[in-house]
Amino acid sequence: MKKFFYAGLAGLLAFEVLRVYFIMPMPGSQRSQSLDTAYFLHQWRWEIRALFGVCCALGLAAALRPSSRKSTIALLAIGAAVVWLFNGKFSADHMFLEPESVRMLPAASSKVPGERLVMGLVMGREARAYPIQYLAYHHQVRDTVAGTPVLVTYCSVCRTGRVFASLIDGEPETFRLVGMDHFNAMFEDSKTGTWWRQVNGEAVAGPLKGTFLPEIQSFQTTLSQWLKLYPNARILQADPAAEGKYSKDLKYEKGASRDELTGTDPDSWKDKSWVVGVQAGTASKAYDWNRLKKERIVNDWVGKTPVVLVLARDTASFAAFQRPDDQVIFSLSGDSLKAPGYAFDLMGRSPSGRLRALPASQEFWHSWKTFQPSTARY
Repeated sequence: MKKFFYAGLAGLLAFEVLRVYFIMPMPGSQRSQSLDTAYFLHQWRWEIRALFGVCCALGLAAALRPSSRKSTIALLAIGAAVVWLFNGKFSADHMFLEPESVRMLPAASSKVPGERLVMGLVMGREARAYPIQYLAYHHQVRDTVAGTPVLVTYCSVCRTGRVFASLIDGEPETFRLVGMDHFNAMFEDSKTGTWWRQVNGEAVAGPLKGTFLPEIQSFQTTLSQWLKLYPNARILQADPAAEGKYSKDLKYEKGASRDELTGTDPDSWKDKSWVVGVQAGTASKAYDWNRLKKERIVNDWVGKTPVVLVLARDTASFAAFQRPDDQVIFSLSGDSLKAPGYAFDLMGRSPSGRLRALPASQEFWHSWKTFQPSTARY
């Protein structure tokens, strides 16, 4: 009977380790096609634990005999520690906590320096700015903008910022960070237990697999640039409960970090190099950040759509738009887009109308090519 105890304990420990291994950035875990296995282990976790627990119980009395009592107690202590670690310290939603408070303040009251990168969002007459310094730790911030519940997300390992309407079938939903797949953060909704990919809002496992969260247009700029464009914007402030978790320097935001997971390769077209990925319908194209810094404006095509990609003088704020037609070639004057008969600001606005903004994101090349496998390169 003693064998039941050892087999049950070994099985339980292996299960707890594998359950976390497949959805966290551990050696080899993020490059394998293990998502379905990870979801299976997660969904059946209590049944699997019960099975191995019964095995342990069947052999516990024999294992606690005087001849093996000390070793059994030691193994139980080790087992308890492993279960605690892999369900607490090593689980994504315990490592990266949601903000306890979401405080949005006007510029006059804000404590966020102007040089910080933000994800900018405009809905109706409301403009918001969410500092990447905070998003990179929290991974998600829930807010309501112009009456719509939104989920502002960021994955620091992919360098991807996305905003979604936090609605499923028209009903508000909440999410928790469950881990990552192919180095991209995944969230689990509270109602169906479906897993959602951060980079595109796709449901990748669970009852709603194959559906998408509605994405909302967002922009990456410096805070100072965003406030020039939207001086009445409200800015997310630091959560007092997470002050010690935020990056204090600008290494990540400026590409000076060389961290294995979140650091930047300064060369072009390497896995950790920066690109700006632009989408136009079903077509996509990647633009090398180093080249964009030299050219600052690119008149191009993404699929059959004429586009313009522009980088501000601060070499950090950018946006992409559909050109009025393929004959319109824009140039830059300061941070304004100019062409004969046309003049727009960095958000594509003019007194006579505006350009249609296109989804554009600065991210690591490994992320863009993984989730846009048919992408073209500029």
